[in-house]
Amino acid sequence: MKKIYEGFIFKAFIILICVVVALYLGLNIFVRKNQEVDVGVEPKPFKTQEVERYSLDLFMVGDALLHGAVNYAASTDEGYDYSGMLDSLLPILSGYDLKYYNQETILGGDDLGISSYPRFNTPQAFGDYMIDDLGFNMVSLANNHTLDMGEAGIRNSLAYWQQKKVFLAGCNESAQEEQKINVYELNNISFAFLSYTYGTNGLVAPQGKEYLVNVYDEETLKNDISSTKELADVVIVSMHWGEEYQHDPNDEQQRLAKLIADSGADIIIGSHPHVIQPVAWIDDTIVYYSLGNLISAQDSLPSLIGMMGSVKITKSVIDGEVDIEISQPKADLLYTYYTNDYSFFKVYTFDELNDDILPEHEEIYQEYSAIIQKLDDSIVVGGIK
Repeated sequence: MKKIYEGFIFKAFIILICVVVALYLGLNIFVRKNQEVDVGVEPKPFKTQEVERYSLDLFMVGDALLHGAVNYAASTDEGYDYSGMLDSLLPILSGYDLKYYNQETILGGDDLGISSYPRFNTPQAFGDYMIDDLGFNMVSLANNHTLDMGEAGIRNSLAYWQQKKVFLAGCNESAQEEQKINVYELNNISFAFLSYTYGTNGLVAPQGKEYLVNVYDEETLKNDISSTKELADVVIVSMHWGEEYQHDPNDEQQRLAKLIADSGADIIIGSHPHVIQPVAWIDDTIVYYSLGNLISAQDSLPSLIGMMGSVKITKSVIDGEVDIEISQPKADLLYTYYTNDYSFFKVYTFDELNDDILPEHEEIYQEYSAIIQKLDDSIVVGGIK
């Protein structure tokens, strides 16, 4: 029995050796064949992607609607001094590259006479405050009050703004300027800024000078935006539209927003309702339907609560291919406070408020935050600092 067992072990050992030898020989043959195939072939180096990234941060607020009461509060023996009214924005503005607002009341030249509703003319000292003191650098000029001071007001306004380092849109000195596409560059990102209004309160530009203010129609929007998109990384469109004092964007606003987005706009900034409206995505386009008022002397709470918004613009260049991303849309609320005698005006962020300044301010914040998110609850409320 022992001999049989020893014989079995011996045979198994021999078989194992044969299997190992066979595997060894097979592996050598395989390696040699592969080496023969690779003779004379240089190994390909691993290619890493070349990636460059750039970014722009955009900040937005709504209508600078300077009623006579605001100017009265700013009046001095030497002229007008608005300092302090919007200083709460200073620490916020310093963190952004592009800083937008809508100049609702034209800076038509003090020599034409300072005036209020229904035909405004605002002291140019307000522009000095907004640009020189606060640092705004993107101003929309197309709105329903643009023609309040006629052609002279527009030309005076443009002459004033051309002295400032600002990105302007909405008014034009000539037909040639109206047709020109202005593309700017900041942080290696090219962008275009367009501005339009639905109308001018029944006032009309002189015949042949319709170019003075950009009044939109659908064909103009489509052609302008699609042409501009071919030249710029990012297209920002300011729209003066909608119904006054309505928190919901109407059907025309939503239809036009879709048309503007489909034509190539990346960011749509809305104004005119004098109250805030929701923020929403249309595919990859972000729409702020209405930022409401930045500052005014209107007397209803909805018109005293404005919105500030922000987005990040990122440009990625990967092996020469450009990709643009609009991300991190945020919104937050502002409140315009003034005394009963109109001697003092100040715009507050809500984290500066207490119930002495605005009773039930926390409940109001929740109510108006819900308006912002009504169409899209992914929009972040807060965090604009």
